[in-house]
Amino acid sequence: MAKLSTAEVKHVAELAKLQLTDEETELFASQLSAVLDYATALQKLDTSHVPPTATVLPLRSVMRADKTRPSLPVEQGLANAPERKDGYFKVHAVLEDSQ
Repeated sequence: MAKLSTAEVKHVAELAKLQLTDEETELFASQLSAVLDYATALQKLDTSHVPPTATVLPLRSVMRADKTRPSLPVEQGLANAPERKDGYFKVHAVLEDSQ
């Protein structure tokens, strides 16, 4: 079992700009050591027969297909507009020339 020292945990915390208490440092040393042990165990597995891949799941689009359909009538679309002009939303200018 690879045990991280508290000095190593404090160094990583400093790199991540984290302030840890002594109790947190001890807890994270234990937890991070367990993660490293698991990674070491995974490295021992024979994966020579497994082709390189980005994902083991089949790729599918989660987006729905675009379908044309009638839009709202102008009056219904502008029903809640605080201001309107000639069938459009009227808004205050946010970008103006400085001239």
